Amino acid sequence: METVPKYTDEEWGLLVGLPQSVLIAASQAEQDGARRTREEWTAGMTAIADGRGSASDLVRTVATDVVARQGDIEEGEEPPVIEFPDRAAGLADVIDRARAAHELLAAKASAADAESYRYWLVTLADQVVSAAKSGDVLGFGGELVTPAERAFRDELAAVLEV
Repeated sequence: METVPKYTDEEWGLLVGLPQSVLIAASQAEQDGARRTREEWTAGMTAIADGRGSASDLVRTVATDVVARQGDIEEGEEPPVIEFPDRAAGLADVIDRARAAHELLAAKASAADAESYRYWLVTLADQVVSAAKSGDVLGFGGELVTPAERAFRDELAAVLEV
């Protein structure tokens, strides 16, 4: 019995592309400076890479594929930071793709793999939004998770039913 169902190229592209899209969206939910954005990206890429150790075949395979696609980045080199040209539209698109992935997983994945994948995405968003404070001045004040970041994370969790 096959543990990971067969997905079309388009379906697999959705599942493999979504973790990085969640990283981008969680990072873009609040406008931050370059240093904070880099910290968020580092936390997000670490969370994606950590998926390679998942008990779920699906999460492990997706995480391995995502990391392999990042193979051009040298060890210690910072990954390029991607920003949405239109933040609101970009966030909405990621939520729509998360909804589509949830429906796809309900139709094709085992219940355990679907739950693990959805939980992994929300954990990824949590790690990104809590990686750097926003609104601080010289390290004082600010919020670890802003209302905008919390709203994105909560909407993602609601769509994925986590």
